[in-house]
Amino acid sequence: MEFTFEDISGAEIARRTAVYEPLTAAVRDLIDAVIRTEVNDDALSDAQGAISDVVALLREKQIPGSYGVRHTADRQGMAWGNAVIGLRNAIAPPLTVIRAGVDDPVVAWAEVTLGAAYEGPPGHVHGGVVSLLFDQLLGEAASMDGLPNYTGTLTVRYLRPTPLGRIRMEAQTPERSGRKKIARATMTVDGVRTAEAEGVFIVPRGMSTLRPLSDGND
Repeated sequence: MEFTFEDISGAEIARRTAVYEPLTAAVRDLIDAVIRTEVNDDALSDAQGAISDVVALLREKQIPGSYGVRHTADRQGMAWGNAVIGLRNAIAPPLTVIRAGVDDPVVAWAEVTLGAAYEGPPGHVHGGVVSLLFDQLLGEAASMDGLPNYTGTLTVRYLRPTPLGRIRMEAQTPERSGRKKIARATMTVDGVRTAEAEGVFIVPRGMSTLRPLSDGND
């Protein structure tokens, strides 16, 4: 697995964010509109033509392959193509993970609104999307000690269907044993728990030195 180094400043990251974030939001809105539209066939044909023109414009200059994960000299990561948190990925909800203090019972949490694009059972979130969100939150909680880790196993318990709309997820302080980290999290809607998960994350060989946990301010 390779990470791409980009020698850019914080100001350049802010500039790119300001350009790409609204574009991605517009495409995300387009996805929702396509799912729920009931316009006539002529309007659909016109929309397809307009979208094809936009795609052709964006295809004029592209990177090869996937976006990957990029980082700067000060270790700021840019996983902008990520399926869960990607700033440039319109299929990402996106999930923004907030890191709390290391002494808090909840070490990381996130709130996100899931609309029509994430539906499984009628009016409810697809179970695979629930699992996807847990994987991201638990992975970030497990990496708060400064060490990278990869998902070993992920176990999700579905307590009841999760309605589409605003959800909250909370991860507890992870445990560590050697190269393994164990993290747990819950998902709630309006205070009602709908799912819970446990993940086992593995630290790559050669990177097992423990670093101080983040204080939530970086």
